Amino acid sequence: MVMRRPGATTIAEVAERSGVSASTVSRVMNGRFAGDPAIAERVRVAAAELRYSPNHLARSFAMGQTSAIAFLVPDLANPSSQAVLASLSSAAAADGYRVLVADSAESAEDEPLLAADIRRRSDALVLCAPRMSETELIRCAESLAPVVLLNRACPGLPAPTLSVDSRAGFVSLTRHLYGLGHRRIAYVEGPEGVANRNRINGIGDFRAGVEDLDLVRVPGGGTSEDGLAAVDAVIASGVTAVLAFNDLVAVGLVHGLQERGVSVPGQVSVTGFDDIPFARFMSPSLTTESVPHQMLGQLGWARMSSLLRDESPDHDLVFQPRLELRRSTAAPSQT
Repeated sequence: MVMRRPGATTIAEVAERSGVSASTVSRVMNGRFAGDPAIAERVRVAAAELRYSPNHLARSFAMGQTSAIAFLVPDLANPSSQAVLASLSSAAAADGYRVLVADSAESAEDEPLLAADIRRRSDALVLCAPRMSETELIRCAESLAPVVLLNRACPGLPAPTLSVDSRAGFVSLTRHLYGLGHRRIAYVEGPEGVANRNRINGIGDFRAGVEDLDLVRVPGGGTSEDGLAAVDAVIASGVTAVLAFNDLVAVGLVHGLQERGVSVPGQVSVTGFDDIPFARFMSPSLTTESVPHQMLGQLGWARMSSLLRDESPDHDLVFQPRLELRRSTAAPSQT
């Protein structure tokens, strides 16, 4: 039974009542559904029962075809985002679609407006690691359908989702540093939001099973400059190892530590997350968790393509990152 919320009925509620996808409801309500007439009638009956009034913005989106999809990302300068975009664009181009890109510059407040704006010029929307709240994310998925979500999980989202278990990744990284003998570790945090909380929870999951691990939380961000800015706090903390929010933060951190004469990993070990291409070639090479960015793009398009054809997409997936052991981590110095 559909639970009614105060206010207007959503497309997701109509979809649940009629037993179809949100994209099918959108197509029926906009006169573009070419499937079984009985399904269309079932949707119209459900909409009438729930007094559903189509979102006029969504309606204007659905009435035309641009052969373009929108891609919204918090930081296009991040090589991991570029890898997802390159893979998505290549797969979409093979089917005759181009990709329009918007960068929210890590602003959770700007993301919904940017999403609506770029969606006006496209047939669908791919959200890659969005920073907005779950409530806002669900609202966007309902009003801007069809939508595919990449690199973030969101329970209850009426859209296909491909995510990476960063929480498990940080359990693995913390276990690795602990196994080397580190007992005082810093975490250089990322931008406030789900991704940062998942990492903190992962560290907490491991700490719950041991009694002698101290954690120092250092403010940070998502860029190399943020890692560089965190160097003084890391040195002052007296830690022997650092978990960085991502590889970019780790790159800035390693550079800053070495500039101040702190050996990596001789005096301080450093880990990242993402496994961007440069991670293997920096000096020292970076221990990190590898994320399948190209696969996210390819499978993201496969699910979007299904939505655009009014077909059911494949199952949601949660990828497990893989620990890549390199030269930026070692046992703590005994001196």
